[in-house]
Amino acid sequence: MQEEILRSLVWTDYRLALLFAVIVPLILLIWAFVKKADAMVRLLIIYWRVSSLLAITIYILIAAWPIGFVSGFFARVLIPISLWFWVDINEDIDDQRQRPLKLAFTAWRWAVSVYGTLGALASLPFLSCAFSPGAIRTSFCQVGLEPPLLFKQYFHPNSRPGFLAFIGVSLLLIYVLYLSYFVLIRLGKQGRSAMEQ
Repeated sequence: MQEEILRSLVWTDYRLALLFAVIVPLILLIWAFVKKADAMVRLLIIYWRVSSLLAITIYILIAAWPIGFVSGFFARVLIPISLWFWVDINEDIDDQRQRPLKLAFTAWRWAVSVYGTLGALASLPFLSCAFSPGAIRTSFCQVGLEPPLLFKQYFHPNSRPGFLAFIGVSLLLIYVLYLSYFVLIRLGKQGRSAMEQ
């Protein structure tokens, strides 16, 4: 019974992620681009850069590599931060007059921030899958691997899981290097301004 509840929660989480992290921001990006809402476009481009960690996580989890649970947790933490961090973008968006685009964008921004924060808290128990030896083989951790395996079935049916995870880890390394460069070098130069983004 508990495993069924857990499975239901995991699948609900993935469905919400598809809605809030992929479909809605893609619609908003197209809408903001058409309406020439530059600040929103800039923030959504930053969002897509940061949220790419979610896609990287799925590729790593396809092969049941424990590091995927860690990258998934950090993706949920970094996404809300990236949406509110930039002072200049926040001011530009606040200065815009109230329109349907601004209302939709603001609603999504709050929704994905709440979703990301609650998701990070809910994923804390899954970190044991990454740090406890052999935990990845437990039924608890296996439930967390079901959605990535279905993704593989749909989009990469003939690919080996190890190869897909290798791609994921390679992209994770690039992501970490870029994030380190941003935090250690660019952040000191540009502060909380996204003008150089």
